[in-house]
Amino acid sequence: MTMTVHLDVVSVEKSLFSGAVATIQVTGSEGELGIHPGHAPLLTTLKPGMVRYVTEDGAEHFIYVAGGTLEVLPKGVVVLADTAVRGENLDEQAAEAAKREAEAQMASSSASELDYHEAALQLAEAVAQLRIIRQLRK
Repeated sequence: MTMTVHLDVVSVEKSLFSGAVATIQVTGSEGELGIHPGHAPLLTTLKPGMVRYVTEDGAEHFIYVAGGTLEVLPKGVVVLADTAVRGENLDEQAAEAAKREAEAQMASSSASELDYHEAALQLAEAVAQLRIIRQLRK
């Protein structure tokens, strides 16, 4: 029998997943984190990226998150995301367009520091979405 941990992925709008998983991978503020059953307690912020989880039957799933927090507790793992979208619901054309727009804004010499920061965040979100889309194609 595979050891599991309970995972809840919740956004401001809805619950995207609740159930037992064998492994979890998330994009934390300090980089990629791998979480397995029995992981030490942890609280961290999330960067735009993915929540990748493998269910008991070995199926791999991806959820895009843009910010939020991850908490590892003795009884489970909770992802509270500012924004969350199932990987299969991501729009590749929209992500590519957002990436191009952000890159153009960052390259613009007329961009203020605030505009540059917003464009950098938009670029990070678009790149994270594209990474998940490409991962799903494998």
